[in-house]
Amino acid sequence: MVKLNDEEGAAMAPGHQPTNGYLLVPGGEPPGKVSAELQNGPKAGCLTLNGVSRDSLAAAAEALCRPQTPLAPEEETQTRLLPTSPGEETPGTEGSPAPQTALSARRFVVLLIFSLYSLVNAFQWIQYSVISNVFEGFYGVSSLHIDWLSMVYMLAYVPLIFPATWLLDTRGLRLTALLGSGLNCLGAWVKCASVQQHLFWVTMLGQCLCSVAQVFILGLPSRIASVWFGPKEVSTACATAVLGNQLGAAIGFLLPPVLVPNTQNNTDLLACNISTMFYGTSSVATFLCFLTVIAFKEKPQYPPSQAQAALQKSPPAEYSYKKSIRNLFRNVPFVLLLITYGIITGAFYSVSTLLNQMILTYYKGEEVNAGKIGLTLVVAGMVGSILCGFWLDYTKIYKQTTLIVYILSFLGMVIFTFTLDLGYSIVVFVTGGVLGFFMTGYLPLGFEFAVEITYPESEGTSSGLLNAAAQIFGILFTLAQGKLTTDYSPKAGNIFLCVWMFLGIILTALIKSDLRRHNINIGIANGDIKAVSNEYFYD
Repeated sequence: MVKLNDEEGAAMAPGHQPTNGYLLVPGGEPPGKVSAELQNGPKAGCLTLNGVSRDSLAAAAEALCRPQTPLAPEEETQTRLLPTSPGEETPGTEGSPAPQTALSARRFVVLLIFSLYSLVNAFQWIQYSVISNVFEGFYGVSSLHIDWLSMVYMLAYVPLIFPATWLLDTRGLRLTALLGSGLNCLGAWVKCASVQQHLFWVTMLGQCLCSVAQVFILGLPSRIASVWFGPKEVSTACATAVLGNQLGAAIGFLLPPVLVPNTQNNTDLLACNISTMFYGTSSVATFLCFLTVIAFKEKPQYPPSQAQAALQKSPPAEYSYKKSIRNLFRNVPFVLLLITYGIITGAFYSVSTLLNQMILTYYKGEEVNAGKIGLTLVVAGMVGSILCGFWLDYTKIYKQTTLIVYILSFLGMVIFTFTLDLGYSIVVFVTGGVLGFFMTGYLPLGFEFAVEITYPESEGTSSGLLNAAAQIFGILFTLAQGKLTTDYSPKAGNIFLCVWMFLGIILTALIKSDLRRHNINIGIANGDIKAVSNEYFYD
């Protein structure tokens, strides 16, 4: 990597200080060959690089010394990373071969396996909440105890996300996937031993193991998409990976009310039904863990894109997890996205956890319908996710799409709030579907937008931080909305979420779009390149 010393930093012309981004240097040149010299004469103080012709240096120096007009973020990145005219090559890359890229057929196998065991993990997250009244009666606990079976997923994520993303960045994709699938399987089997009324603590232990597994699952969609898929399919792949988790939540809304009907007057039958659900889940989780071991690979033989080729050419010794985290928190657009993603996803988690309570407040004895409404919400969100993924791959319009979907999610939440108590379940189905379409459809948008504005930082780290924010907001929103729902009404709790989502719209509008990964893929077709972190400019 290239580090500019104090003298070289002072030599930079005003208006050309390194920004919160990344510079590219020729991969074929040793780092030590990139240097800066002070020039004598009228152009003193301008920056030059070894290996570039004197005429090019003079032209560059003259350009640097002229007054500059500030550029928009995307234009700034384009200027840093790409040639300045159609026929011009990137400096220092003349004669260097382009990195070989290719798409591997195995990418679909990897994506499918991940999506399926993510599905099982999400199913186990929601399987208690959708029939919360049944589990309350069986275990003889309060509604708050059952709510914690869902919220433990959010609570476990926050302290474990940093070691989990460190493990992903330093030990790789395969090991992280094995841990996620293995812990998910173990947690499912522990629950099988909890089907007795005095063993609530055992079912909580199994759920805790599943919640730890989730830490190794939620951050992988954007990483899998970037490592295995090409530029024209990366957003769709990310949306498909997220889709598995959403489908698991959908099945979690649908199956538990069917498998475990409310038969609290017959405890033995109820225990048998719960046991059937737990053993079925653990069998599927075991099969998927076996598939992960034999078929999930670290990465393809060749990188699928120029952006991945640039990252893979950077020596591992140059990577620092602490510096990566520090860079992310210095990136103002990412910090804003972190907050807005946390708000909208935390609101979705809260609505999903408390949906059964909200529905049963206005529609007594409608446990099955509550599950179907939850299913409608999530299935509509799955359609939204896929459509948003296709749209991003086709247009690469990240900020505008994110903002529009956020606004529509807010409107959907408002409509859902004020139609929930009308007494017509069909209305709740429709409004729940609209809410889910946009709110859940936002998830892959947030992941992909984060990767774009933080490239070349690790996709796993940025996604992990987004999910950590979602878990924190999810816990706070669930506790606050649950309290408002119990003490006042579901409408009061939903209005609380509407206020926060409106704040999220304002913050989203403030995010400056800088599509760094996209600029690499479209602008540098030739040349042996690698990414250089701007951390060196801060030292």
